[in-house]
Amino acid sequence: MSFNIQDRSRNAFMLDGSFASEGYDWWWHSFTAVSDLTGKEKQFFIEFYTCNPALGGDKPVFGQLPENKAAGKRPSYLMVKAGCWGEGKCQLHRFFGWNEVKLTRDAPFSISAGDCYASDTELRGSVSLTEEEVSAHPEYMCDSGSMVWELTIEKIDAFNVGYGASKPMRSAKAFEMYWHAEGMKSRFSGSILLNGESFSVKPERSCGYADKNWGRGFTSPWVWLSSSSLTSLLSGKRLNNSVFDIGGGCPKVYNIALERKLLSAFLYEGEEFEFNFSKFWTGTKTRFRSKETDREIFWYVRQETVSAIMITKVRCRKEDMILINYEAPDGSKRHNRLWNGGNGLGEITLYRKTGGKRVLVDRIRADHIGCEYGEYDR
Repeated sequence: MSFNIQDRSRNAFMLDGSFASEGYDWWWHSFTAVSDLTGKEKQFFIEFYTCNPALGGDKPVFGQLPENKAAGKRPSYLMVKAGCWGEGKCQLHRFFGWNEVKLTRDAPFSISAGDCYASDTELRGSVSLTEEEVSAHPEYMCDSGSMVWELTIEKIDAFNVGYGASKPMRSAKAFEMYWHAEGMKSRFSGSILLNGESFSVKPERSCGYADKNWGRGFTSPWVWLSSSSLTSLLSGKRLNNSVFDIGGGCPKVYNIALERKLLSAFLYEGEEFEFNFSKFWTGTKTRFRSKETDREIFWYVRQETVSAIMITKVRCRKEDMILINYEAPDGSKRHNRLWNGGNGLGEITLYRKTGGKRVLVDRIRADHIGCEYGEYDR
């Protein structure tokens, strides 16, 4: 069964039932732009994060405020997150109360508030915070700065993980955290204005990615690795019809932890290699570890099925990364060292298993890797 199946119903707003009062749903986008002044590349991200709509009103409710913690008030808002990695890295947050939000609850999704808008094909918006505002409001959990964007999106290839994200599971709420990558390979185009500097986003250079997560809590450990900027180390050729995506850590089903599990897909020049623990007949086995040093974050992932092996090694400089911030729907902020980057570098070794022997498919260099790693004490 193919994983490359786009399904806008899985990209729709998911906060119904119990998730409406204790749940989050977000749409994440990351891509590369080019400075109009210097011609240098820069990696950006834009996210629309929704939390506890049933508890909302005219103004956003911040779970990190001491008075809300004391009163047991859980967070409720739309948070628009935007920023960049590398030199001048930042994460900027803009919050809206639920009475300001307009959304389409069924597919195709759309959500808007103020001048901020997101759908499967468009992203528009702005965010601006002064140093004084950020200092006075630590509950904003962000940096100072400004960013304006107007973008279109073409989602090319998907990682449809299957089990756990289907319509029946939407009502059952079995998993703590769900994932769907409608555009694990996407093309973005448009413009960015970051702190007064203009950037152009060109589809052929955008290295774009778009996915979503929803649920009631966050996994720990938290792992994500993805890139469509790939080059064969055997032939030296760019792999223009390829992309990989790895995500997960410790999924929970009905509050039972499934330790050290990842979901992975590699579309290699049109051929699919999937490593998905929920497809038990594939015999997926996974080993992974992450390491933090003074200067870098490292990831090592080895996955194997009855038909293939994929070994992934990635590194990213901490000076290029941010510590990304989220409140969980219960008002806690457990992930306080969740490293997030878009400048990762790595190598992937891919084997096909034939007649009981492994046969090398390719060794691949990857750059522009989106990457995350974080753990908290449970």
